[in-house]
Amino acid sequence: MADFIREELAGSRFEQVDLRRARFEEVDLTDARFRNVYLTGATIRGAVLQDVDIDGDVVNVQINGVDVGPLIEVELNRRHPERTKLRPSDAEGFRQAWAVIEESWPPTVDRARQLPAELLHERVDDEWSFIETLRHLVMATDAWVKRAMLGDPDPFDALALPHTEMGEVPGVPNDPDARPTLEEVLALRADRMAVVREVMAGLSDKVLSGSTDPVTSPGYPEPGSYPVRRCLQAVLNEEWAHRLYAERDLAVLERRLHGHR
Repeated sequence: MADFIREELAGSRFEQVDLRRARFEEVDLTDARFRNVYLTGATIRGAVLQDVDIDGDVVNVQINGVDVGPLIEVELNRRHPERTKLRPSDAEGFRQAWAVIEESWPPTVDRARQLPAELLHERVDDEWSFIETLRHLVMATDAWVKRAMLGDPDPFDALALPHTEMGEVPGVPNDPDARPTLEEVLALRADRMAVVREVMAGLSDKVLSGSTDPVTSPGYPEPGSYPVRRCLQAVLNEEWAHRLYAERDLAVLERRLHGHR
């Protein structure tokens, strides 16, 4: 263990660092950035939270004695009533949830089409560009539906984009520098969405309650058997979350294009 007391660490980068049970006291975190951090069991006292933007899974989080998780859920469902369908309990519910996903994307794509092509490759605040987002969703379907559920030993398109932290995994393409056109990626997306639609159409409650046949070839997810519900829920979660991220960043690009901050 190391102690950092009265140290000047402004601008430091901590990546793949284990800080479990670390203590922070009188620490200035102004303008700090946290990405893919795990704060389970964290305790924060005497904090000043002002102009803070948090995006994540909020469960049993108390602020000033108030569990804010349920409040956030209520507000998100008020903003997006269709969101309540995205935690289905049976096969028919999964079909309805997928219909929500398919209906939600066309307005977002139409919005992206209004921007110059080069902006669709531009990152906002170091988040994925619009094109990268679509590529990642191809990856999600290839991994959790084509590979894990359907047993395809070679499911990945060359343009599929894994999550950044994955690194190099045998059998999984990873070309973050590729710059396909919007139409190229949309064609891939249409194909993958049709695959999910077909799986949902044939889904039964019996299949949903079971597990996949074991995957044996190298790749992602790791070889093994997976609950069918987990596979399909993973795709729903990815589709819903990344569309909202895309909408958020498209708004920034639109303002930038029109000269507004």
